Amino acid sequence: MKKNPFAINFGRVPLQYISRDILIDEIIDELSGEYVQNPCFMLSGTRGSGKTVTMTSIERKLAESEEWIIIRLNPERNMLEGLVAKLYDSKDFLTKFIDTGVNLSKFGIGVNITSKSPVADIESALEIILKEIKKKKKRLLVTVDEVSNTAYMREFASSFQIMIREELPIYLIMAGLYENIRSLENEKNLTFLYRALKYEMEPLNMTLIADRYSKTMGIKQDTAMEYALITKGYPFAYQALGKYLWEDDTHMINNEILAKFDEALRHYVYEKIWSELSPKDRWYMSFIVQKKEMHVAEILELAKEKKNEFSQYRARLRDKGLINTNTHWMVSFRLPRFDVFVKNEMNN
Repeated sequence: MKKNPFAINFGRVPLQYISRDILIDEIIDELSGEYVQNPCFMLSGTRGSGKTVTMTSIERKLAESEEWIIIRLNPERNMLEGLVAKLYDSKDFLTKFIDTGVNLSKFGIGVNITSKSPVADIESALEIILKEIKKKKKRLLVTVDEVSNTAYMREFASSFQIMIREELPIYLIMAGLYENIRSLENEKNLTFLYRALKYEMEPLNMTLIADRYSKTMGIKQDTAMEYALITKGYPFAYQALGKYLWEDDTHMINNEILAKFDEALRHYVYEKIWSELSPKDRWYMSFIVQKKEMHVAEILELAKEKKNEFSQYRARLRDKGLINTNTHWMVSFRLPRFDVFVKNEMNN
């Protein structure tokens, strides 16, 4: 039996991954220029929208060049110390340089064969290493997934700003939920992040999804488009529906496949999203999902609320990637079969 080309595990690039080529090429072109005007990039979107996979694709493409050193960091740990430690292990020339030229014994890094006094400050040590990277005509890309407003992240961002001012070859890509990125850039000392290039993970192209379903499972194009529309272009839904269609001998949607699809969305994504909403967010969502598209006036009538009251929640739900507000005064839910999930939650 052939391996299922669709996967619902997060982070790994599935066999039937639909790449966001335009976004990826734009970032790579920017980073590959002789003079990089934008050293910081942000990818935002809901869970399952493809942030991590997109960032991984960028890492892999840049890694094809010897010019780049690529380091992934965890925002829940000491990022400056983690970066220096990983740099020590990343390239032979850096390992030798640190062992002979920078005493990092205070931080448990290196074999301490240098006669120099230990470096007391990890930021100073990083600057010394970056100057060596620059001397070797290399560039450092730091990537941070699931970015959040932690003390380590704030410390790293402040240091990053200083190193950019000193024209050191360090670049940063962060991926995270919109509200977490907004929280970070609202820090009074980190407003430079407002100038970072930001990319929201928009829905995948429906025609591409239909084409992949059709070619992978041998189903008619019009049928494949019907299935693509069910996913609403949501990357996790594209993978989940594809996985269960592939496992069915007929490759046709039935109640069992829809039940598995709904359960995957609930278990892997929607429960977490729902748990992070305020009671009033949930209250408004319970009305919004009653129709495919609803006028604001109708929502206010159902909820017995005033326009000013709803405006802030409308903005919050939009920023969380849960609703579309592109059409004036009209609102619709954005995630596939989220109406089914919400109605089940409200009835429990």
